[in-house]
Amino acid sequence: MSWFESFVLGLVQGLTEFLPISSSAHLRLTAAFAGWHDPGAAFTAITQIGTEAAVLIYFRKDIVRIISAWSRSLVDRSMRGDHDAQMGWLVIVGSIPIGVLGVTLKDQIEGPFRDLRLIATTLIVMGIVLGIADRLAARDEAGGRHRAGKERKTLRDLGVKDGLIFGFCQAMALIPGVSRSGATISGGLLMGYTREAAARYSFLLAIPAVLASGVFELKDAGEGHVSWGPTIFATIIAFGVGYAVIAWFMKFITTKSFMPFVIYRVALGILLFVLVGMGVLSPHAGESAG
Repeated sequence: MSWFESFVLGLVQGLTEFLPISSSAHLRLTAAFAGWHDPGAAFTAITQIGTEAAVLIYFRKDIVRIISAWSRSLVDRSMRGDHDAQMGWLVIVGSIPIGVLGVTLKDQIEGPFRDLRLIATTLIVMGIVLGIADRLAARDEAGGRHRAGKERKTLRDLGVKDGLIFGFCQAMALIPGVSRSGATISGGLLMGYTREAAARYSFLLAIPAVLASGVFELKDAGEGHVSWGPTIFATIIAFGVGYAVIAWFMKFITTKSFMPFVIYRVALGILLFVLVGMGVLSPHAGESAG
């Protein structure tokens, strides 16, 4: 991998990690469209450490508060009813599904799941799901001629059951094209949470999963055509761009709809099917040389 490739892929990772359009799919597609080798699951997982570092800094006050309350609750029973202490446990509970499935499906994640036809399918299907969830949320917030707006849930309403559902939604993002934020935000909206609550928990929930995945894949870094230098460079680029994107996205969702992302996902999925069907792109473009 050249330094230019690593710069572009780091930029793509930072731009797409927090948007509901799938960063893993875009890394895969960028390589396929440019005629580069597939960067692989290890490169993807390690560069995600950069974007998660952006989450740690952006949500640093929340994270410090949660870790502090959770730690104290281990020895102080009176703290166990504290919302921040409970959030610590809920992040742990919500991380279980992706931890189990990530290890179980490792071979599929690095192989069959990277087929461009599967990515096209997940882009379209999850785009439609996100669109439906977004419309339901907008209907509740706006109400109607003969009904008042419906109050949606916040993170203070989050319990173990909903935390596990969020976790299983996050686990779906093991398939490129699903999108970690897209799946968890869609799940949250369908369960009745506000856009801001669903997005905030989605980002907090991703921290242990992404960091664990990145550390787990460190042993495979530097193998094949991807060396350590470009991987670290891409991770740094992903951090800087990712921080700017997350700051913008958290402001965007307070007043805007997810429909632009829905349209983009469906259009990109259809384009992929057309290009593969016409033979312009191989469904395994770049894989053989990876």
